[in-house]
Amino acid sequence: MYKRFFAIAVASLLSVSHAQAAKCGNDASGFETWKAAFAPEAKAAGIGSAGLSALAGTHYATKTIYVDRHQKSFHLSLEAFMRVRGASTIIARGRSLKVQNAALFSRIEQQYGVPAGPIIAIWGMETGFGAISGNQNAVSAVASLAYDCRRQAYFTEQLLAALKLVDRGVLSSGSIGAMYGEVGQTQFMAKNILAYGVGGSLTEKSNALMSTANFLKGHGWRRGAGYQPGEANFAALQGWNAASVYQQALAIMGKKIDE
Repeated sequence: MYKRFFAIAVASLLSVSHAQAAKCGNDASGFETWKAAFAPEAKAAGIGSAGLSALAGTHYATKTIYVDRHQKSFHLSLEAFMRVRGASTIIARGRSLKVQNAALFSRIEQQYGVPAGPIIAIWGMETGFGAISGNQNAVSAVASLAYDCRRQAYFTEQLLAALKLVDRGVLSSGSIGAMYGEVGQTQFMAKNILAYGVGGSLTEKSNALMSTANFLKGHGWRRGAGYQPGEANFAALQGWNAASVYQQALAIMGKKIDE
């Protein structure tokens, strides 16, 4: 009886110690300890040796945490937001790209029911049509956000998804992405790659654009319905980004491109 009680007590202490070690942090000082504590949780969630190795190799992404805590553009008025994000340039270039890639966008609309406009608007807003896709280590960025206290639960799910993608060979420990670990020409988070990626690299144009259409369809896009605020498909655009100005900007730019 005593031995059993002792074993339970030790297990409880280890559990408490593990919980304390795995707590979030607000600076780099506890990141390595957190990684060591999170690794068994990742393994229990099905992460294999490649994913665990990638986790062990992550570094604290100081720039990512700074950007996450100092977002400003989403607080601008719609007019100012569109000006800062270069909406007029996106619309003009987007119209040209729609013509140049007419066969691809026709195939996408036929398969997913999503017209070219909103997909091109997302493409332009996220990476300037593939020109700027980020310079951060993707796994380190997501791991740092999973450790940070601000949105730990959300980014823990993203980190597990990223590590699964490493196990599958879709990502690697050296994959480069944007500040939040998004990758590809339309900047997919790891969970969305798992759910909506159509196969192949998202750095390749057609895969990225088809995956984006698949995302919108998965968020309720209805073929032939409108996508302006108050219309049926606006909710799908809301699924892409939580910021109201971003959603409205996509709707406006997409409509102008489609015209």
